[in-house]
Amino acid sequence: MHPVEQSMKRAIEQYQLITPNDKLLVAVSGGKDSTVLLHMLHKLGYTFEAITVDAKIGCYTQKNLENIRTFTSKLGVKLHEISFQKEFGYSLCYIKAILSSKGLDYTSCSVCGVLRRYLLNKYAKKLNATKIATGHNLDDESQALFMNIMRGNLQLAARMGPSSGLIKNKKFVQRIKPMFFVREKDIVDYSKQQNFPVHYGKCPCSVDSYRYSVREQFALIERWNPKFRENMVSQLLMWLPKLQEKYTAEMVPIRACEFCGEAATGTICRACMLLQEFNEAQELGLVQERFPQKVELASGIIVSNPTC
Repeated sequence: MHPVEQSMKRAIEQYQLITPNDKLLVAVSGGKDSTVLLHMLHKLGYTFEAITVDAKIGCYTQKNLENIRTFTSKLGVKLHEISFQKEFGYSLCYIKAILSSKGLDYTSCSVCGVLRRYLLNKYAKKLNATKIATGHNLDDESQALFMNIMRGNLQLAARMGPSSGLIKNKKFVQRIKPMFFVREKDIVDYSKQQNFPVHYGKCPCSVDSYRYSVREQFALIERWNPKFRENMVSQLLMWLPKLQEKYTAEMVPIRACEFCGEAATGTICRACMLLQEFNEAQELGLVQERFPQKVELASGIIVSNPTC
Protein backbone atom coordinates (compact mmCIF):
# COMPACT_ATOMS: atom_id res chain seq x y z
CA MET A 1 0.00 0.00 0.00
CA HIS A 2 1.37 3.40 -0.97
CA PRO A 3 2.22 5.75 1.97
CA VAL A 4 -0.42 8.27 0.80
CA GLU A 5 -3.04 5.53 0.81
CA GLN A 6 -1.86 4.27 4.21
CA SER A 7 -2.18 7.74 5.75
CA MET A 8 -5.64 8.25 4.30
CA LYS A 9 -6.85 4.84 5.40
CA ARG A 10 -5.52 5.43 8.92
CA ALA A 11 -7.25 8.81 9.22
CA ILE A 12 -10.59 7.47 7.96
CA GLU A 13 -10.52 4.50 10.34
CA GLN A 14 -9.04 6.21 13.40
CA TYR A 15 -11.45 9.14 13.30
CA GLN A 16 -14.40 7.25 11.77
CA LEU A 17 -14.64 9.81 8.98
CA ILE A 18 -16.82 7.67 6.71
CA THR A 19 -19.52 5.22 7.80
CA PRO A 20 -21.59 2.79 5.68
CA ASN A 21 -24.67 5.02 6.06
CA ASP A 22 -22.98 8.18 4.80
CA LYS A 23 -23.87 9.79 1.50
CA LEU A 24 -20.45 11.15 0.62
CA LEU A 25 -19.79 14.19 -1.54
CA VAL A 26 -16.20 14.99 -2.54
CA ALA A 27 -15.30 18.65 -3.13
CA VAL A 28 -12.96 18.82 -6.12
CA SER A 29 -11.16 21.57 -8.00
CA GLY A 30 -9.13 19.71 -10.60
CA GLY A 31 -5.94 20.28 -8.63
CA LYS A 32 -3.55 17.64 -7.32
CA ASP A 33 -5.08 17.31 -3.83
CA SER A 34 -8.69 16.70 -4.79
CA THR A 35 -7.69 14.52 -7.77
CA VAL A 36 -5.60 12.24 -5.55
CA LEU A 37 -8.42 12.24 -2.97
CA LEU A 38 -10.91 11.09 -5.62
CA HIS A 39 -8.56 8.37 -6.82
CA MET A 40 -7.82 7.07 -3.33
CA LEU A 41 -11.43 7.00 -2.15
CA HIS A 42 -12.36 5.16 -5.34
CA LYS A 43 -9.47 2.72 -4.84
CA LEU A 44 -10.51 2.11 -1.23
CA GLY A 45 -13.97 1.15 -2.45
CA TYR A 46 -16.09 4.05 -1.22
CA THR A 47 -19.21 5.21 -3.07
CA PHE A 48 -19.50 8.96 -3.59
CA GLU A 49 -20.32 11.82 -5.94
CA ALA A 50 -18.16 14.87 -6.67
CA ILE A 51 -18.91 18.58 -6.61
CA THR A 52 -16.88 21.48 -7.99
CA VAL A 53 -17.24 25.26 -7.69
CA ASP A 54 -15.87 27.28 -10.61
CA ALA A 55 -14.78 30.75 -9.47
CA LYS A 56 -14.18 31.74 -13.12
CA ILE A 57 -10.49 32.67 -12.82
CA GLY A 58 -9.80 32.69 -16.54
CA CYS A 59 -7.79 29.87 -18.10
CA TYR A 60 -6.69 28.57 -14.68
CA THR A 61 -10.11 27.36 -13.52
CA GLN A 62 -11.21 26.49 -17.06
CA LYS A 63 -8.33 24.03 -17.46
CA ASN A 64 -8.92 22.59 -13.98
CA LEU A 65 -12.59 22.11 -14.81
CA GLU A 66 -11.72 20.27 -18.03
CA ASN A 67 -9.28 18.06 -16.12
CA ILE A 68 -11.75 17.13 -13.38
CA ARG A 69 -14.47 16.39 -15.92
CA THR A 70 -12.11 13.98 -17.65
CA PHE A 71 -11.02 12.34 -14.41
CA THR A 72 -14.48 11.86 -12.88
CA SER A 73 -15.74 10.48 -16.19
CA LYS A 74 -12.91 7.96 -16.23
CA LEU A 75 -13.75 6.85 -12.66
CA GLY A 76 -17.48 6.75 -13.39
CA VAL A 77 -18.16 9.34 -10.68
CA LYS A 78 -21.03 11.82 -11.08
CA LEU A 79 -19.81 15.44 -11.07
CA HIS A 80 -22.01 18.35 -9.96
CA GLU A 81 -20.83 21.72 -11.31
CA ILE A 82 -21.52 25.10 -9.68
CA SER A 83 -20.38 28.45 -11.05
CA PHE A 84 -19.79 31.84 -9.41
CA GLN A 85 -21.03 33.40 -12.63
CA LYS A 86 -24.33 31.54 -12.48
CA GLU A 87 -24.88 31.89 -8.74
CA PHE A 88 -23.70 35.45 -8.17
CA GLY A 89 -23.62 36.95 -11.67
CA TYR A 90 -19.87 37.54 -11.59
CA SER A 91 -16.42 36.00 -11.50
CA LEU A 92 -14.26 36.04 -8.37
CA CYS A 93 -11.88 38.60 -9.88
CA TYR A 94 -14.72 41.00 -10.66
CA ILE A 95 -16.22 40.71 -7.15
CA LYS A 96 -12.80 41.26 -5.57
CA ALA A 97 -12.07 44.28 -7.79
CA ILE A 98 -15.35 46.00 -6.93
CA LEU A 99 -14.87 45.40 -3.19
CA SER A 100 -11.36 46.84 -3.45
CA SER A 101 -12.73 49.92 -5.24
CA LYS A 102 -14.71 50.66 -2.07
CA GLY A 103 -11.57 50.34 0.03
CA LEU A 104 -12.50 46.93 1.47
CA ASP A 105 -9.24 45.10 2.06
CA TYR A 106 -10.37 41.55 1.27
CA THR A 107 -7.90 39.15 -0.32
CA SER A 108 -9.06 37.03 -3.23
CA CYS A 109 -8.70 33.93 -1.05
CA SER A 110 -10.95 35.31 1.69
CA VAL A 111 -13.69 36.28 -0.80
CA CYS A 112 -13.39 32.95 -2.59
CA GLY A 113 -13.38 31.01 0.68
CA VAL A 114 -16.57 32.59 2.02
CA LEU A 115 -18.53 32.21 -1.20
CA ARG A 116 -17.17 28.74 -2.02
CA ARG A 117 -18.01 27.33 1.44
CA TYR A 118 -21.47 28.88 1.18
CA LEU A 119 -22.16 27.17 -2.15
CA LEU A 120 -20.70 23.82 -1.11
CA ASN A 121 -22.85 23.67 2.01
CA LYS A 122 -25.96 24.88 0.19
CA TYR A 123 -25.74 22.32 -2.61
CA ALA A 124 -24.56 19.48 -0.37
CA LYS A 125 -27.83 19.84 1.52
CA LYS A 126 -29.80 19.87 -1.73
CA LEU A 127 -28.05 16.63 -2.72
CA ASN A 128 -28.82 15.10 0.71
CA ALA A 129 -25.13 14.55 1.45
CA THR A 130 -24.15 13.67 5.01
CA LYS A 131 -20.41 14.38 4.60
CA ILE A 132 -18.26 16.61 2.37
CA ALA A 133 -14.71 15.32 1.89
CA THR A 134 -12.11 17.97 1.05
CA GLY A 135 -8.53 17.69 -0.14
CA HIS A 136 -6.94 19.57 2.76
CA ASN A 137 -3.55 18.05 3.57
CA LEU A 138 -1.06 18.22 6.43
CA ASP A 139 0.61 21.33 5.00
CA ASP A 140 -2.74 23.14 4.77
CA GLU A 141 -3.65 22.26 8.34
CA SER A 142 -0.31 23.24 9.87
CA GLN A 143 -0.42 26.57 8.02
CA ALA A 144 -4.00 27.21 9.14
CA LEU A 145 -3.11 26.49 12.77
CA PHE A 146 -0.14 28.86 12.60
CA MET A 147 -2.27 31.63 11.07
CA ASN A 148 -5.01 31.20 13.68
CA ILE A 149 -2.47 31.41 16.50
CA MET A 150 -0.79 34.50 15.02
CA ARG A 151 -4.19 36.18 14.66
CA GLY A 152 -5.12 35.23 18.21
CA ASN A 153 -8.15 33.32 16.95
CA LEU A 154 -8.12 29.99 18.75
CA GLN A 155 -11.86 29.63 18.16
CA LEU A 156 -11.07 28.85 14.51
CA ALA A 157 -8.37 26.43 15.64
CA ALA A 158 -11.00 24.65 17.75
CA ARG A 159 -12.95 23.91 14.57
CA MET A 160 -10.00 22.18 12.92
CA GLY A 161 -9.09 18.48 12.84
CA PRO A 162 -9.77 15.49 10.55
CA SER A 163 -13.50 16.07 11.13
CA SER A 164 -14.00 19.82 11.33
CA GLY A 165 -16.53 21.92 13.23
CA LEU A 166 -17.62 22.33 16.84
CA ILE A 167 -21.25 21.25 16.80
CA LYS A 168 -23.65 19.24 14.70
CA ASN A 169 -26.43 21.26 13.14
CA LYS A 170 -28.82 20.41 10.32
CA LYS A 171 -27.82 23.65 8.57
CA PHE A 172 -24.24 22.39 8.20
CA VAL A 173 -23.03 19.35 6.28
CA GLN A 174 -20.11 17.75 8.12
CA ARG A 175 -16.66 18.37 6.56
CA ILE A 176 -14.03 15.64 6.67
CA LYS A 177 -10.36 15.66 5.64
CA PRO A 178 -9.12 12.15 4.78
CA MET A 179 -5.69 13.54 3.77
CA PHE A 180 -5.18 15.32 7.08
CA PHE A 181 -1.90 13.45 7.75
CA VAL A 182 -0.57 13.48 4.17
CA ARG A 183 2.25 15.83 3.18
CA GLU A 184 1.75 18.01 0.10
CA LYS A 185 5.02 16.87 -1.46
CA ASP A 186 3.90 13.23 -1.18
CA ILE A 187 0.64 14.12 -2.93
CA VAL A 188 2.56 15.83 -5.72
CA ASP A 189 4.90 12.85 -6.12
CA TYR A 190 2.00 10.38 -6.18
CA SER A 191 0.00 12.46 -8.66
CA LYS A 192 2.97 12.68 -11.02
CA GLN A 193 3.69 8.95 -10.68
CA GLN A 194 0.10 8.20 -11.69
CA ASN A 195 0.25 10.78 -14.50
CA PHE A 196 -3.01 12.40 -13.38
CA PRO A 197 -4.38 15.25 -15.55
CA VAL A 198 -3.42 18.02 -13.13
CA HIS A 199 -2.05 21.57 -13.29
CA TYR A 200 0.60 21.90 -10.54
CA GLY A 201 0.88 25.69 -10.42
CA LYS A 202 -0.61 27.82 -7.65
CA CYS A 203 -3.83 29.75 -8.12
CA PRO A 204 -2.91 33.12 -9.72
CA CYS A 205 -5.15 34.93 -7.23
CA SER A 206 -3.40 33.50 -4.15
CA VAL A 207 -0.26 35.67 -4.26
CA ASP A 208 -1.88 38.37 -2.09
CA SER A 209 -2.91 35.93 0.63
CA TYR A 210 -1.53 35.59 4.15
CA ARG A 211 -1.17 31.86 3.56
CA TYR A 212 1.17 32.48 0.64
CA SER A 213 3.62 34.26 2.97
CA VAL A 214 3.23 31.61 5.67
CA ARG A 215 3.99 28.87 3.14
CA GLU A 216 7.28 30.55 2.28
CA GLN A 217 8.23 30.94 5.96
CA PHE A 218 7.45 27.27 6.64
CA ALA A 219 9.90 26.27 3.92
CA LEU A 220 12.63 28.21 5.74
CA ILE A 221 11.77 26.77 9.15
CA GLU A 222 11.90 23.21 7.84
CA ARG A 223 15.55 23.65 6.92
CA TRP A 224 16.40 23.18 10.59
CA ASN A 225 13.27 21.29 11.71
CA PRO A 226 12.15 18.81 9.01
CA LYS A 227 9.21 17.59 11.14
CA PHE A 228 7.88 21.07 11.83
CA ARG A 229 4.54 20.51 10.07
CA GLU A 230 3.94 17.12 11.68
CA ASN A 231 4.74 18.63 15.09
CA MET A 232 2.24 21.44 14.53
CA VAL A 233 -0.55 19.03 13.64
CA SER A 234 0.29 16.69 16.54
CA GLN A 235 0.11 19.62 18.94
CA LEU A 236 -3.24 20.66 17.47
CA LEU A 237 -4.70 17.21 18.12
CA MET A 238 -3.50 17.39 21.73
CA TRP A 239 -5.13 20.81 22.18
CA LEU A 240 -8.40 20.04 20.41
CA PRO A 241 -10.40 18.45 23.27
CA LYS A 242 -9.84 21.44 25.57
CA LEU A 243 -10.29 23.98 22.80
CA GLN A 244 -13.54 22.37 21.65
CA GLU A 245 -14.84 22.20 25.21
CA LYS A 246 -14.11 25.89 25.79
CA TYR A 247 -15.45 27.31 22.53
CA THR A 248 -18.47 25.04 22.24
CA ALA A 249 -19.69 26.48 25.54
CA GLU A 250 -19.18 30.02 24.21
CA MET A 251 -20.89 29.52 20.85
CA VAL A 252 -23.88 31.66 19.99
CA PRO A 253 -26.97 29.86 18.65
CA ILE A 254 -27.04 29.12 14.92
CA ARG A 255 -29.77 31.06 13.14
CA ALA A 256 -31.19 31.24 9.63
CA CYS A 257 -29.92 34.13 7.48
CA GLU A 258 -32.67 36.66 6.81
CA PHE A 259 -31.73 36.83 3.12
CA CYS A 260 -31.00 33.26 2.06
CA GLY A 261 -31.96 31.01 4.97
CA GLU A 262 -28.50 29.50 5.29
CA ALA A 263 -26.68 29.18 8.61
CA ALA A 264 -25.67 32.41 10.34
CA THR A 265 -24.48 33.46 13.79
CA GLY A 266 -26.20 36.82 13.39
CA THR A 267 -29.13 38.02 11.33
CA ILE A 268 -27.20 37.73 8.04
CA CYS A 269 -24.68 35.06 6.94
CA ARG A 270 -21.14 35.99 5.88
CA ALA A 271 -21.84 35.35 2.20
CA CYS A 272 -24.83 37.70 2.10
CA MET A 273 -22.90 40.33 4.08
CA LEU A 274 -20.17 40.15 1.46
CA LEU A 275 -22.69 40.45 -1.36
CA GLN A 276 -24.29 43.44 0.34
CA GLU A 277 -20.92 45.17 0.53
CA PHE A 278 -20.36 44.30 -3.11
CA ASN A 279 -23.71 45.82 -4.07
CA GLU A 280 -22.97 49.02 -2.13
CA ALA A 281 -19.56 49.28 -3.81
CA GLN A 282 -21.20 49.12 -7.22
CA GLU A 283 -23.81 51.72 -6.34
CA LEU A 284 -21.10 54.12 -5.13
CA GLY A 285 -18.79 53.60 -8.10
CA LEU A 286 -18.84 54.07 -11.86
CA VAL A 287 -19.74 50.45 -12.50
CA GLN A 288 -23.44 51.23 -12.08
CA GLU A 289 -23.27 53.73 -14.95
CA ARG A 290 -21.43 51.33 -17.24
CA PHE A 291 -23.57 48.29 -16.40
CA PRO A 292 -27.06 49.50 -15.46
CA GLN A 293 -28.79 46.14 -15.85
CA LYS A 294 -30.09 44.64 -12.58
CA VAL A 295 -30.35 41.04 -11.50
CA GLU A 296 -31.84 39.56 -8.34
CA LEU A 297 -29.79 36.79 -6.76
CA ALA A 298 -31.21 33.74 -5.06
CA SER A 299 -30.48 35.45 -1.73
CA GLY A 300 -32.83 38.31 -2.61
CA ILE A 301 -30.00 40.85 -2.98
CA ILE A 302 -30.22 42.97 -6.15
CA VAL A 303 -26.94 43.79 -7.89
CA SER A 304 -25.84 45.32 -11.17
CA ASN A 305 -25.02 42.69 -13.75
CA PRO A 306 -22.08 43.29 -16.09
CA THR A 307 -22.20 41.63 -19.48
CA CYS A 308 -18.60 40.42 -19.24
